[in-house]
Amino acid sequence: MTTLTLEQVSVGALEGVDLELKGGEIVCLSGPSGSGKSRLLRAIADLDPHEGAVQLDDTPQGSVPGHLWRQQVMMVPVDSQWWSERVGEHFQPSPVGVPDALGFPADVMAWPVSRLSSGEQQRLALFRALVRQPKVLLLDEPTANLDEALIEQVEAWLKAEIRRQNLVVLWVAHDSAQIQRVADRHYRLAGSQLEAVHGNH
Repeated sequence: MTTLTLEQVSVGALEGVDLELKGGEIVCLSGPSGSGKSRLLRAIADLDPHEGAVQLDDTPQGSVPGHLWRQQVMMVPVDSQWWSERVGEHFQPSPVGVPDALGFPADVMAWPVSRLSSGEQQRLALFRALVRQPKVLLLDEPTANLDEALIEQVEAWLKAEIRRQNLVVLWVAHDSAQIQRVADRHYRLAGSQLEAVHGNH
């Protein structure tokens, strides 16, 4: 089973974070705006400098180039990046059919990226990350731009894929109802510390 281990990770105001995450488990992270949730994800993805150790199974973060680390430990930010003109160009070399749960018509791969709403971009960015088969998904408010009607549909799809692919998942969420629906474990950022939230999230 894939394991992601954080030992005494410090970034920004956060200090000495110890955490072990297992494949197939969704760990939610909450906390006030500016508390460092995104920075912690960026540190784990080797996008921001930090203190302490991050390890994927037997591989320390510092032992592989950042771009190779991020193929395995993939962050999906709230606002996704798109570098080609058409949607399908981001799914090369093999085009894929978009799951029905994401609510797109069959021809979405031919769409220009410029016609996508922020919610459409967010759904496709989640799918793009999963297609690349990472071992770890770092999700920064993955349903923040979605309509209410789609949120639970996308959550259910994501949960099923996470279990099926046995992914390690750290999921930043604000909505307590969402945390209740998806989290196997829940931690809250409080000041410089990470606190476990027990019981009824």
